[in-house]
Amino acid sequence: MAVPSSNSPAQKRPFPGAELLTFSGLAAAFGLAACCALPLLLATLGLSTAWLTGVALIATPHRSLLMAIGAACLLGGAVLLWRQQRAAAVCEPGQVCSPRWVRALTLVGLLAGAGLLWAGYAYA
Repeated sequence: MAVPSSNSPAQKRPFPGAELLTFSGLAAAFGLAACCALPLLLATLGLSTAWLTGVALIATPHRSLLMAIGAACLLGGAVLLWRQQRAAAVCEPGQVCSPRWVRALTLVGLLAGAGLLWAGYAYA
């Protein structure tokens, strides 16, 4: 009985490029929205926003850079997620494809990042 090698192509997990770009874009959008949009939204929900002061002080001078980085990362994550969706549609049994829950969480992260990016731009 042959034991499959851990280096065989069928055993490798796909590179998490979409997930990394989505997380980076979400972090940049959070920094962008920390000065104005997040305190307003969280105060509407009755939550304290004092902890955002430090993030806002660091992120405010870099707003345009955070906007560009966030938009580029979210766009790149969306393109890679689209490619993952296409690859998963033709994934055969025995192949390793990204799980459905990973793709769903990536989509949720992309939507949350896009919302924060818009809110940071609109409320500044």
